[in-house]
Amino acid sequence: MYLTRDMEDVLKKCADEFECTVVFGPRQVGKSTMLQFFGADNYRVVTLDDLQNRALARNHPELFFKMFPPPVIVDEIQYAPDLCSYIKMMIDAQRMENLRTGASRKHLFYLTGSQQFVLQQSVSESLAGRVAVLHLNSFSDAEIAQNRGNVFNPDISQLLETQTRYLENERLPVFTRIFRGGMPGIVCDNIDRDRFFTSYVETYLERDVRSLVGAGVETQFLSFMMVLASRTAQELNYSSIADDLNMDMRTIRRWISILETSGIIQLIYPYYPNISKRIIKSPKLYFMDTGLCTWLSRWPSAELCESGAMSGAFFETYVVSEMVKSFIHHGKTIEGTLYYYRDKDQREVDLLYVTHDGIIPIEIKKNQTPHNADKHFSALDKYGTKRYPGVIICRTDRIVPLNADAYLVPEWLIGR
Repeated sequence: MYLTRDMEDVLKKCADEFECTVVFGPRQVGKSTMLQFFGADNYRVVTLDDLQNRALARNHPELFFKMFPPPVIVDEIQYAPDLCSYIKMMIDAQRMENLRTGASRKHLFYLTGSQQFVLQQSVSESLAGRVAVLHLNSFSDAEIAQNRGNVFNPDISQLLETQTRYLENERLPVFTRIFRGGMPGIVCDNIDRDRFFTSYVETYLERDVRSLVGAGVETQFLSFMMVLASRTAQELNYSSIADDLNMDMRTIRRWISILETSGIIQLIYPYYPNISKRIIKSPKLYFMDTGLCTWLSRWPSAELCESGAMSGAFFETYVVSEMVKSFIHHGKTIEGTLYYYRDKDQREVDLLYVTHDGIIPIEIKKNQTPHNADKHFSALDKYGTKRYPGVIICRTDRIVPLNADAYLVPEWLIGR
């Protein structure tokens, strides 16, 4: 079963504007499947997971492109990053031919990579100005429901308009969705959840981790991922994680960077009008797939996820990951838009949605009717920036005014 991805509209636009499009994302989130369905009639497909193709690409790149000339989809290009230099030459040759003949630009390459950490330099140096860079993650709830999704915007008038379209849709209980997550193997192929994630993590450790940090640390890296999963939706404390694992902080920071660049986790930074301050302060960490997070945390059922000590953290992780997916699956970035807030008096707001002329505060509560959830919204007034009505994302059935300045908003509206 193939489920349409929100990114397909972005792919069409990129094909009109660039000669090459690269789609980054974690393993098994559907990058190759999406591109093959999207470009099935016009693009050859070659995967570098195939060892013969990989050897040809590494050792004889010119012959590789004679065997697989564009337009072509090259899957898992991180195994042969030097291909980027040859792709650049082919794009430049087409541009010169177009200048000579007056022909229009033609899209030549789709590339996928599950190790952006490895590929960033090759792509930025060789393909600057020639490539559109997109990021795909596991299915959002809107994609699973096959509702055409939108970039999340907490403006209450837009949320009310969206609610009228989806109010009567049937939905699984939210903690069932959290426990399952959005990996295509579970959603589309009905692979047993525990069996899927066992295989998924083993594959990630064997293929990606070993190549990035060296052999012999796979068990330690798994322990590291489990510790991070238990701290999802928390402010990152590097020294505490290092102490728990008996590791040095430099290694912890590098490993977190690998997970972030791979799309497995997302860091949300604190809000400060002074941009340099945002960078040096500790971010909050969220897993991008709640199924993986609950599996790593060893919670055995949706019911226990809902009733256990981490239920609030899982719900917040779900909400934030759905927001982030709504951005990246539409070719957008959260940079400059989503932050969290905490001041010296320990007043906190889970998220701030920053617009060009103001701030929308967002609280995330797992209850159906949270009380006093907007108590710290007024702390933002010190910045002298317009504060729009805030939202409390929770398990309410529909949008309900909490007061004149805040609204309860159902979690299922995110990304719809």
